[in-house]
Amino acid sequence: MISPLKAAMHLAALGLMAAPAGVALSALLRIDHRWTDLLAQFTAPALAATLALTLFCAVLRLRPAMIAGLGATVLLVLAVWPQWLPRGGALPREGAPTLTLYSANLWAWNEEVEAITRSIAEADPDVVVLVELGDAPSAQLDRVLAGYPHRVLNARVDRPSGAARATIASRYPLTAVADRPDGLVSVAAVAQTPLGPVNIIGAHLTRPWPFQYQWGQIHQAAALAAIRRDMTGPVIAAGDFNSVSSARIGRQIQAETGLIPAPGWPGTWPSAAPSAVGMTIDQVWRSPDLALLERRLGRKTGSDHRPVITRFTLAAKAP
Repeated sequence: MISPLKAAMHLAALGLMAAPAGVALSALLRIDHRWTDLLAQFTAPALAATLALTLFCAVLRLRPAMIAGLGATVLLVLAVWPQWLPRGGALPREGAPTLTLYSANLWAWNEEVEAITRSIAEADPDVVVLVELGDAPSAQLDRVLAGYPHRVLNARVDRPSGAARATIASRYPLTAVADRPDGLVSVAAVAQTPLGPVNIIGAHLTRPWPFQYQWGQIHQAAALAAIRRDMTGPVIAAGDFNSVSSARIGRQIQAETGLIPAPGWPGTWPSAAPSAVGMTIDQVWRSPDLALLERRLGRKTGSDHRPVITRFTLAAKAP
């Protein structure tokens, strides 16, 4: 007969398995309510936690909980797969030049200018997209963006979470795209690159919770789609979207813009956590006429987000 202590351990372990299973189902069922969507953001950390808990149950020989953990793990793998390895995108065009882009949320209160400068220099990108560029690095922009003489910046925005702005900097000439009064914190420009003219959008969507206003992310994703519709030719949109690509806002962006997300592993937030279990809310999207060659994380900048480095070329023409 099982002891009361052992029975209690079984029940407690089974109860703990219910949480990650709920996260997986929130992502898989695609119920676009704001609270289930919030759960769907946590598939990657939930997967890591479930694997650890399942191993713990195996060591303690809590067989029912271990089986439940294996089931939850399978569901979480299915849930996280679309953001880690999104479908879509063409093969690269043979012999075409490449373009490297560095994008990062620097965190408005970040004063580690040296760390930011080292991170960008180490990545050696052709184009830099920065959001939440705070006052400290803004005051030393020529140092931070040495080697990137072509720059477009949006207006400084005073916020309770810290004054900030966004910028696109490039080795190649930039033509600014006019701002839109739509509530989206963004900056856009056309870069004259070896690939030809490439539209670059830097964006920062509001948080899913706590809300600045409840429908903020939805409205801002629609504003991003409006910016993209006005553009012709290749498009890259990068920044902090405060959503994984497979959740509600990511699916809206894909449906309304036709852009393709870069793979979302390893994660970008929070930077204090191991990136293998982080959430990729810092996204890079591309139009189908571009092929993605590489996506990796950059050196830490002192922000709570990790920078993302992506490398592109022209997509192969359809036969």
